[in-house]
Amino acid sequence: MNAIDLKGRCAVVTGGAAGIGLAVARRFAASGARVAIWDVDGAAADAAAAALGVGHLGVATDVADEASVQAATDATAAAFGRLDVLVCSAGIAGPNATTWAYEPAAWRRVFDVNLHGTFLCNRAVVRAMLANDYGRIVNIASIAGKEGNPNASAYSASKAAVIGLTKSLGKELARTGIRVNCVTPAAVKTAIFDQISQEHIDFMLSKIPMARFGGVDEIAAMVAWLASEECSFSTGAVFDLSGGRAVY
Repeated sequence: MNAIDLKGRCAVVTGGAAGIGLAVARRFAASGARVAIWDVDGAAADAAAAALGVGHLGVATDVADEASVQAATDATAAAFGRLDVLVCSAGIAGPNATTWAYEPAAWRRVFDVNLHGTFLCNRAVVRAMLANDYGRIVNIASIAGKEGNPNASAYSASKAAVIGLTKSLGKELARTGIRVNCVTPAAVKTAIFDQISQEHIDFMLSKIPMARFGGVDEIAAMVAWLASEECSFSTGAVFDLSGGRAVY
């Protein structure tokens, strides 16, 4: 593992109790950062933070709820004294269904977590970052947001919107010390696969030229660099992690 210098930095990772978020939290801790794991499962967040070692924090957080996000921001800032890095990894897949058969309530729930949750966390943490004129934000989007996966219209549309949000916020903050980027992984084998049909899993694998799924540590490696001070001239950008699937 290459060394990424995050010494002295204070980071928030949403959805950090499992999957990509947990891999990012571990990589950050190994790089010297103090990490606050925000997760809707508070007990899992506490356990994951404890496993990272002394100085890390678990915070029960519903990213789709504005009051919960603000409370988590205030608690983390009080514990750490500053917020330098935000990684928005919390997300859900939603059901696999054609657009015309998609239940509106399920559609809204996917957007509440994947898009509105990312917006609420970006909005709250940026305000803390502006106080120090420094920050790094990495939003976890998806290749589905670039290409649109069949039978996953809510997920695809919500991740496309995350890309648009990232580009807008990156431009708004371009003359500050805050950089905002996103990554677009192809399918990564995590617990989110439990929400997806086998047919859809097979479809996603068939689209990857490397003929394998990505690993959470591979995602974490790129996120760690984007969270570092060295990522200084990229903002509002989209970084591919698709095993060759992406065509733009």
